Amino acid sequence: MSRYNAPFEIHVHGEVPLRPDVSYAQLQDALKPLWTYAGAKSLADGAESSYEEEPGIKFDAPEHLLRICWTVPGDEDFRQSLDEMCMSLNELSEQGAAIEVTFYDAEFDEEEESPEAESRDDFVMLFVGPTPAAIMQVQRDLLVEDVVDLMERHFDGSELSGVVAEIDKLFGQRFDALVNSLEIGKPPRGSGGGSGHGGGRRPRHLH
Repeated sequence: MSRYNAPFEIHVHGEVPLRPDVSYAQLQDALKPLWTYAGAKSLADGAESSYEEEPGIKFDAPEHLLRICWTVPGDEDFRQSLDEMCMSLNELSEQGAAIEVTFYDAEFDEEEESPEAESRDDFVMLFVGPTPAAIMQVQRDLLVEDVVDLMERHFDGSELSGVVAEIDKLFGQRFDALVNSLEIGKPPRGSGGGSGHGGGRRPRHLH
């Protein structure tokens, strides 16, 4: 499809650890929303970025890793492709991972626009993982990193354990609420539905 007049340049960046048994064919199918959006007929055809200096979409088979540093021209409808991709990658992932997506306003020119004009640049952080716990773990780790980086400008790192504990408490509450919501729709214990929590194991650090 032709996207020469697309209002955005969309950059997708991230690394996703994959299960050891994941094949190229499975990954190609999971990433189909991306390469078909780019107008390609296969992952190999669509893996190349709009910019030569970017590595594009790479399957590191020995490391069981999906590496993405890829730009495509597009519009707001690309968000639907991202949602579909994430749903598919959840089933192939070994661990939780974050994927950064940046929408650059291709029609905005700072030199030509009026001082009051604002670009439509946008940034989205997506998360994939084999379980809700794995996804929450990545979210937790990124938040702790951001908060600690910010607060270390004013406090020593050793003083921030209480802040980290409060973040863990918040994620623990969210995880428990998720588990409880999954339990509501399960058959009573002893009826063949099993007795384990639907949300799986609680993430690390969430005490």
